[in-house]
Amino acid sequence: MASRIYEKAYFGDRLVPLVDAHVSVASSAVLYGLSVYTVFPVCMTVKGRAAFRLRDHYQRLVNSARIIGMDTFEPAWSYERFEKAARELVAANGPTEDVFVRATVHVHELVAGTRSRGLGITMSMFIYEAKPIVPQDGARLKTSVWRRIPDFSIPSRAKVNGAYVNSVLGKQDAIDSGYDDCIFLNVSGHVCELSAANIFIVRDGTLITPDATSDILEGINRKTILEVARVLGIPTIERSIDLTELYVADEVFVCGTSAFIAFVKEIDARAIGAGTMGPVAARLRKVHADVLHGANPAYTKYLTSI
Repeated sequence: MASRIYEKAYFGDRLVPLVDAHVSVASSAVLYGLSVYTVFPVCMTVKGRAAFRLRDHYQRLVNSARIIGMDTFEPAWSYERFEKAARELVAANGPTEDVFVRATVHVHELVAGTRSRGLGITMSMFIYEAKPIVPQDGARLKTSVWRRIPDFSIPSRAKVNGAYVNSVLGKQDAIDSGYDDCIFLNVSGHVCELSAANIFIVRDGTLITPDATSDILEGINRKTILEVARVLGIPTIERSIDLTELYVADEVFVCGTSAFIAFVKEIDARAIGAGTMGPVAARLRKVHADVLHGANPAYTKYLTSI
């Protein structure tokens, strides 16, 4: 079931009705998928609404644009302008629930051909309800028949709209096969991530996740989980992971803005651990939720009142 979208969007340099926020069918954004984006949560806290790691999400847009060569975004959009636009958007819609904000930089140039530099861009932002994209009571995953696009083709660390066709292929195959989502392997056969979430395993009390050279998105929530785990005294390792390590792991869970922290109960028809949420995932899920909602004083630095 699709998420409910709020009625007002930010487009270009102003607020508009959602139905009026659009780019041309002749734009590079439509013709070539030449847009980069990020999604950040805005959660209800005891002190009001707060955006999670807003500066990090802005930096993700900057980094994605740099990688793709969209060189007109960064000079035009400072962090201060980005934050101001987000504030205006949230104030105009007035959410009283946890929501997600999707911010996208579109190349709006018409019939510009297959190039990226020196082209006009438009920023858009809209708000939608914070519904998880994977089951929170135990996800069933399938190894994808499709491989994750490698860094030497379309870098996964850049959130490029057009590259998500790869994710669509993998997830749709999983759904067609009766699963909730897919697990991508990279061209070397190592575990990558889900269609739109990072993956962790627990073995003998150690938290392990694919490293940044495994063609993964360097997720902001992934980074947060690693930081929190280290503070909690949970040993962490970032390295290549073989598929069969998932089958014998004590725990497997996934994380992401839209995935939250969701445990995995089955992979390729194999039960993972006891088939229930393990103690490490449960502990991290609780802390993560507290961090998002301002209930953990040690992590209020991650929140921007908005």
